[in-house]
Amino acid sequence: MLCTRLRAALSIQFRRSSSSTPSPFPYIHSLPRHFSSTPLPIASMASNHPKDEAYLRKVIAKRIQVFQSIQSRQLAQRESLPADPIKITLPDGTVKEGKKWVTSPMDVAKEISKSLAANALISQVNGVLWDMTRPLEDDCELKLFTFDSDEGRDTFWHSSAHILGESVEQEYGCKLCIGPCTTRGEGFYYDAFYGDLGLNDDHFKQIESAAMKAVADKQPFERIEVSKDEALQIFSENHFKIEIINDLPADKTITVYRCGPLVDLCRGPHIPNTSFVKAIACLKASSAYWRGNKDRESLQRVYGISYPDKKRLQEYIKQLEEAKKYDHRLVGTKQELFFCHPLSPGSWFFLPHGARIYNKLMDFIRSQYRERGYQEVLSPNMYNMQLWETSGHAANYKENMFVFEVEKQEFGLKPMNCPGHCLMFQHRVRSYRELPLRLADFGVLHRNEASGALTGLTRVRRFQQDDAHIFCRESQIKEEVRGVLDFIKHVYDVFGFTFDLKLSTRPEKYLGDLATWERAEAALAEALDESGKPWQINEGDGAFYGPKIDISVSDALNRKFQCATLQLDFQLPARFELYYSAEDEAKRETPVMIHRAVLGSVERMFAILLEHYKGKWPFWLSPRQAIVCPVSEKSQPYALKVQDQIFRAGYHVDVDTTDRKIQKKIREAQLAQYNFILVVGEEEANTGQVSVRVRDKADHSVMSIESLLKHFEGEIAAFH
Repeated sequence: MLCTRLRAALSIQFRRSSSSTPSPFPYIHSLPRHFSSTPLPIASMASNHPKDEAYLRKVIAKRIQVFQSIQSRQLAQRESLPADPIKITLPDGTVKEGKKWVTSPMDVAKEISKSLAANALISQVNGVLWDMTRPLEDDCELKLFTFDSDEGRDTFWHSSAHILGESVEQEYGCKLCIGPCTTRGEGFYYDAFYGDLGLNDDHFKQIESAAMKAVADKQPFERIEVSKDEALQIFSENHFKIEIINDLPADKTITVYRCGPLVDLCRGPHIPNTSFVKAIACLKASSAYWRGNKDRESLQRVYGISYPDKKRLQEYIKQLEEAKKYDHRLVGTKQELFFCHPLSPGSWFFLPHGARIYNKLMDFIRSQYRERGYQEVLSPNMYNMQLWETSGHAANYKENMFVFEVEKQEFGLKPMNCPGHCLMFQHRVRSYRELPLRLADFGVLHRNEASGALTGLTRVRRFQQDDAHIFCRESQIKEEVRGVLDFIKHVYDVFGFTFDLKLSTRPEKYLGDLATWERAEAALAEALDESGKPWQINEGDGAFYGPKIDISVSDALNRKFQCATLQLDFQLPARFELYYSAEDEAKRETPVMIHRAVLGSVERMFAILLEHYKGKWPFWLSPRQAIVCPVSEKSQPYALKVQDQIFRAGYHVDVDTTDRKIQKKIREAQLAQYNFILVVGEEEANTGQVSVRVRDKADHSVMSIESLLKHFEGEIAAFH
């Protein structure tokens, strides 16, 4: 029953608008009615799909046999090593004794308490995530994580993806591709090739039943390390896995995990065993292309969710049902804010009321730019591919760009602003006195997203960002980062968001010298400390060209989104040979570049805010701040006069000139989410007043136009 409700909460359908459908805003001039949206994928009807039992038995038996052979060899090697004593330091400074190659994090957890051992999902050893059952190899600092941590949740959902993979392979004999936890941090999926089988709810029930059987079997997650040749042997019958393996360097050590009959390529780590998962459900299925290439095999992606108890799954279902009601595609269509047309997929049309919100968001950021020392610039939309070769995008990002020929030369629409801003810095000699130089740009960006990946306003091809790049000296990094964090806090406080901060540090492969990285990371850490907000370290997750701060916001439905960006870059300034004159004019220095955005994509933030506010826009951002409702036709001239006064004061105001009864006008205005409903009749016309009703409040009051406008001013000022 739970899982049926869960999938019902996800089955959002859109009906194509037709000219015969009455407008929800009949008192406003007719607007284009192209509110057609692509429905979420609907699986085909269930079918009896035979699986090749003989093939499955052969493949699974072979994989397990090779796995066990390698595992036995590695266990024997480990047992031959000396079990020297080691010291295990816990976060509180406690030091535990252990034995090298024998003691595991689970042993330490059991020594601390039974409760911890029952709930610890994953550990971190000297900053590296580590299986709870994997023996420790030397003196170390040890941290343990439960489901209530990001590390614990990600590992839990990653392990659940393996349970899902095991289930679909066992049930349908499909060829498994990849199965991670989702980047949004809310569940997991597994891509697989099913041939001509289309999955639906009946299949989901079978998958869930198989998954719960795997959970009941308490299958341990076992880990081995293999060579490339051994990996090719294990997965010889799966060309998808073979392709992944062949892309790895010849000397690469590959990790492979097993749970029950499933043996899979995986970096890990994983939870101790499948029984830690107490509730698991399939959410939906959608199509995907192997490696995102539309010319390759068509796969099916099954999404799932799991929890360590059933109560959390019930809460998640309730949250999904709530989110369904306020999906931005539904509310945006109802409020006539935007639409998408098949003649321009992934590029949204913003109607007058939607454009009001879009522009207000940019105006809000612009007002902050003036206060915070940013200079807004305009840059071209398309560039010769030479620019993208210099920046590195031609080699690493070209498939995500729109590329075309102009006069026998290759050009590309910009997917980001940073290379263009490098040209702006470069176009004349710069002095240290000009730094920090903060360049902001709302330029239109295009990214060639696959049509199947396009999702409302959150995954688009054409968008704008509140993009800015700060060119500064290394000694200015801390102060600039502190300023960006303050900027982000101010904006998110206005929106009513909470947010989390993580410092992502130097990865294994990085550009530049170690000392510069360490100084930059220290500067970021100091800025984070001074922000007054708690933060965490995300070891080794920085980009190769610089450390970054990851900012994730939580909305009213407790969903997490990553919108803001704060990234240090040592690479682009070097690639573009940027420099400035130091105090000693004979000396040139290379600036550090800071990429930052607060809203991120304006389209995506629009969608998040629409769902966060549940369509009830705050007054300062509302596209429908007020509506004047005349009691009768006799009151219309005064209503239009009131509208004119409010409009001239700078507010968004409409008039309902229909012949409906006043109660009906008020009800329609309430449904349209006007912040203020202003009723006027003969009495108000004679006294120069309006009867004011505030959205979601039962009472009303009578005010003069002057008093009303002062009240509006106070509403606008309050958001700051």
